[in-house]
Amino acid sequence: MADETKPGRSPGRAQKLRFQGLANILTRTALSTPGVSKGIGKYLILLYVVGRKSGKEFAVPIAYTEHDGKVLIGTQFGWIRNLRTGQDLQVRYKGKLRTAEVELVEDKDRVIELYGLLCRRNHNFAGFHNIAIDSAGEPDAEGLREAYKHGAKAILLTPKREATPSAA
Repeated sequence: MADETKPGRSPGRAQKLRFQGLANILTRTALSTPGVSKGIGKYLILLYVVGRKSGKEFAVPIAYTEHDGKVLIGTQFGWIRNLRTGQDLQVRYKGKLRTAEVELVEDKDRVIELYGLLCRRNHNFAGFHNIAIDSAGEPDAEGLREAYKHGAKAILLTPKREATPSAA
C-alpha cells in the first residue's frame, strides 16, 4: 500500500464497499466451506453476532491477526455494540466452529496501539480504514487517532479449546 490515504475519504474512516452485502455472502460461504476455509481462514474469521434488541444472528466476516495468544480484530461498524467483555461468542476460526471469550477494548491509547498492530501486520486492513503506511511499514499516527475518533474499537478473542470426547 502506498504511503498516502485515499482521496475523498477522511483518514481513519473505514470504507463500506458498494457491494458489501454480496462480498460478505461470498466470504461467509468460503469461510464455511471445508478445504477453502483453510486458505481464507488464515486471514479472516467469521463472527456470529447476536443483536441485543432483535435477537437476530449476523455472520460477520472480518480480518484478524493473532496477538499474545488471542485473536485481534478491529472495527468501526455498529455491530460491535452487540459485544460485551466476558461474553461468549460463536466464531468460525481456521475452518472450525468454536466458542471464544470477548474482550472489548475501548480505551483510546490501547485501541490506537492495537489498530497500529493490525495495520502493520495487514496493510489491507490499513487501506480499508484509510490509514497510510510509510515506507518502513509503520501506520500513520494521525490516521490511527482519526480511526479512534470515527468509533474504532478493538476486540481480543480468546478461543476456547474444543471439547474432546471423553473415553468411555
